[in-house]
Amino acid sequence: MIALQRPLPSPSPLPLEPSSTVLPSTVPENAPEHCPGVESSQAGKADACDGCPNQAVCAEGPKGPDPDLPLIRERMKAVKRKVLVLSGKGGVGKSTFSAGLSWALAADEDCQTGIMDVDICGPSIPLLMGLSQSTIHTSASGWSPAYALDNLAVMSIGFLLPSSSDAVIWRGPKKNGLIKQFLKDVEWGDLDYMVVDTPPGTSDEHLSIVQYLKEAGIDGAVLVTTPQEVALQDVRKEIDFCRKVGIPILGLVENMSGFVCPSCKGESQIFAPTTGGAEAMGKELGIEVLGKVPLDPRIGMTCDQGLSFLDEYPESPATVAYLDIVQRIRELLGDA
Repeated sequence: MIALQRPLPSPSPLPLEPSSTVLPSTVPENAPEHCPGVESSQAGKADACDGCPNQAVCAEGPKGPDPDLPLIRERMKAVKRKVLVLSGKGGVGKSTFSAGLSWALAADEDCQTGIMDVDICGPSIPLLMGLSQSTIHTSASGWSPAYALDNLAVMSIGFLLPSSSDAVIWRGPKKNGLIKQFLKDVEWGDLDYMVVDTPPGTSDEHLSIVQYLKEAGIDGAVLVTTPQEVALQDVRKEIDFCRKVGIPILGLVENMSGFVCPSCKGESQIFAPTTGGAEAMGKELGIEVLGKVPLDPRIGMTCDQGLSFLDEYPESPATVAYLDIVQRIRELLGDA
């Protein structure tokens, strides 16, 4: 039984624009006008290639699309819904929300859920899910994810590091390669939902996940912000990114939206929404606010312990807000 904090509004329109120039192109920036593209069998050989500075490299390089894309598409066929959790700003509680969303979905024992952590340089999902001591096992059919519950699979680079204090100092290509492995080589099995926790910004990890899931399809993105303008400013960039690469925006979540005292239940504003917070931005940009999650100091405590806040403190206003948001996401995806 899902607890509701407020009546559910009708869905807001999801503005989509065509897939974009933001995704990696097969045509180099300094190529001539009629370049056939680096994946073409005519790369480096066509008449248009004469005089191009890339001609020798294109003629020698491998041709054709990425051979791993069909393998990713085949693996992802077993995943019904793929939801990205995004935010242009760091420190807004994106990973905490991703973990809470996963716990809430997996509370239904019939709902097979997975969470994939693509924050390569700052993986926090293993700690949040109570799996900081877990390791990954490999077999002939791929990597086996760790399990927080029987129906909650988890994958993160954190499982591959010798120590949680070890820094991951990688450039883009290595990050992209690992994300590809998470999609192609992990035995996710049949999933109803895959939640993808991303790092801040709109960089390598974001472009990779969009490119690799282009054929399999991304069902939508949830954008997490806090009430103050310094966070909203970066979330606007993330909204622009989603629209340019064609990711449907399910809605906004305003995290740390006021502080609720666990004793008296009184609420006060810690981060003042000086410009109107997520509500005002949502109205401005035509995006629904899925919900507002108030601060509760017990959220941080349960995260450090790797426990589900929703199970530990079901009476908290933050728990009710989480459940309300999950219900709304289900409705928008047509699963409620």
